[in-house]
Amino acid sequence: MRAQAMLRRVTGLTVSRAAADRAIRERMDITGEVNREHYLANLTPAELTELVELVVVPESWLFRDAQAFSVAVEFVQARLALGAGSAGRAARAVRPVRILSVPCAGGEEPYSMAMALCDAGVPRSAFSIDAYDLSPGCVARARAGVYGRNAFRAQDLAFRERYFTSIGNDEYLIDAALREQVRFNQGNLLELDAHGRRYDIIFCRNLLIYFDKPTTKAAIERLSALLADDGILLAGYAEVPSFTQHGFTPLPHRQAFALKKDAAPEPAPPAPPLAAMPRASAGRRAAGHAAAQAPAQAAPRAAARTPARAAPSPAAPTTPTTTAAPGAAAAPGASAAPAARAPAPAALLSQARDLADRGKNKEAIAACQAVLAAAPESAEAYFILGMLSEHAGQAAQAETHWRRCIYLQPDHYEALCHLALLAEQTGDSGGAATLKARAARIFQRRQKSSPLRAEP
Repeated sequence: MRAQAMLRRVTGLTVSRAAADRAIRERMDITGEVNREHYLANLTPAELTELVELVVVPESWLFRDAQAFSVAVEFVQARLALGAGSAGRAARAVRPVRILSVPCAGGEEPYSMAMALCDAGVPRSAFSIDAYDLSPGCVARARAGVYGRNAFRAQDLAFRERYFTSIGNDEYLIDAALREQVRFNQGNLLELDAHGRRYDIIFCRNLLIYFDKPTTKAAIERLSALLADDGILLAGYAEVPSFTQHGFTPLPHRQAFALKKDAAPEPAPPAPPLAAMPRASAGRRAAGHAAAQAPAQAAPRAAARTPARAAPSPAAPTTPTTTAAPGAAAAPGASAAPAARAPAPAALLSQARDLADRGKNKEAIAACQAVLAAAPESAEAYFILGMLSEHAGQAAQAETHWRRCIYLQPDHYEALCHLALLAEQTGDSGGAATLKARAARIFQRRQKSSPLRAEP
């Protein structure tokens, strides 16, 4: 079995060939193995765990994208108030609000939620938080609750004084009571068994972008089963389109990327904004795709890291061509037969998408180049080329293609998301935040203009 296929089977993640090869080389160096085939053929469960650790992406920080925590706190406050009022009992008699964070990385997200609720005066007995991550190493770090400088990227760090103790070397230990508030477990979302528990709030941010289309659908179905019918889900900003295609509706909270199930009622009106909540930082890996040239009929579709999701559009019919039979001669005095017509740019673009979906990257690149030869202003061709370059591990080339894409089409949501990711990965948090804000405004405009938003 190919290394990529093996890692995908174990984790559900779409791992690029470059990332898989890099992880295998690193583990071979550590173990002293010199033969790649022998290494792969003799993987023990323990060694497979170590290999997976090198391809998961545990990057996060405390109060990352803080608007989501503000919305979640308001939801909890409204839920507790509604429960107490309808039951005619004190708040202590209301069932605790259940919150899920998956994947939880090193615990930054669930701990941020716990701090936000405590800052808002929500009793610790009124909420419970479960957190899962595929990586045992991440779960161990989360349970330890020790964070370095990179975990504190929010502009307002007052929470560090309230909930952390300095232990030297720019490291801080989170309050023991908060550690006890969150239950950390190792687990894969696709196999997550909550033992019948349904959650009022689910954080699942920046996970679907690593999945192919079937796995994305399966993950969303699992999340839907875990979410209470009147609950809310907080997604990554590039993942909202995927959720809207699989039974979810965005909620009108600015830059929180909150959703509810399609059939669920609107949540109760939010409580007043929390003044003490830290402001948002730049986002994480972004991806997505929509046919921006078509009239808006639904929310844009999301793509992920691989070209297999780079262009989830239905294939357009191939333009018919006329060719002469081999060896056939024109009749004397007759007009020459019409020359074979090259496919129109739209048909070529559809072919490029289809080829990319099927993993035929060289052919997809050739099709995009043919599109650009006929229509140099095709932003979508540049977007697909960027996806193909990213898949090949050519980040600089991918950035060039995506920047050309947004030059030609400034409102190309998916290209902006990818550029935000690249900016974040290179440490340009300001540039990432600007690109992310642009993408959010574009998505919100599309939602407002979509006919689906008018439905009751």
